[in-house]
Amino acid sequence: MPVSNLITVDGPSGSGKGTVCHILAKKLQWHLLDSGALYRILAYAALQKNIILSDSSALADLALTLDVSFVSNGSGVDTLLSGENIGDKLRTEIVGQAASEVASIELVRSALLARQQAFLQAPGLIADGRDMGTVVFPDAAVKIFLDASAEERATRRFNQLQGKGFDVSIAQILSEIKERDFRDRNRAVAPLRPADDAFVIDSTSLTIDEVVEKILTFTELKLNISTE
Repeated sequence: MPVSNLITVDGPSGSGKGTVCHILAKKLQWHLLDSGALYRILAYAALQKNIILSDSSALADLALTLDVSFVSNGSGVDTLLSGENIGDKLRTEIVGQAASEVASIELVRSALLARQQAFLQAPGLIADGRDMGTVVFPDAAVKIFLDASAEERATRRFNQLQGKGFDVSIAQILSEIKERDFRDRNRAVAPLRPADDAFVIDSTSLTIDEVVEKILTFTELKLNISTE
């Protein structure tokens, strides 16, 4: 039976998933799962501990022992690892690339699966990721796949990093996005793709508010409810 108090939002890096999911969670007063953050946290912790990213057993063991929590701060969500807010440290390109690598490892995905599913609690959950609707929550009643052109996503990422004071190259960011897209879409385990019953939205020329409105309208039609 479809799970009605669950919205999954999948898509590639830079498509706007994070912002959209935060707005949805706040509007509906539901819980939020940033599954990508779990892989970034694992990648960050592995880099800190000098664990080789190809060592699947060590990564899986680390995944099972991570002390992770997400805490709302009013305007967003703080990501805590062993009590330390590491949110900004997870958004570097080095950690992003490492996260994409560890996410392709079956042992790692298996280790994190139950932890992700445990986030589904009343009154509901907004699940942000790459395989939320296809693997982690295949019974979700509302599945969204949010996409955008690689060029638009590179521009968004460039502006985001520049705004935080990072000295970055848009050409390098675009190259890394295309490389990550290829790896995510072609990996053997849980490749990035829309679920068969997903509502696909191309956000290239849309504002965040327009994307949120499309999702809420689709949710109302799908579940026959009001999201006002």
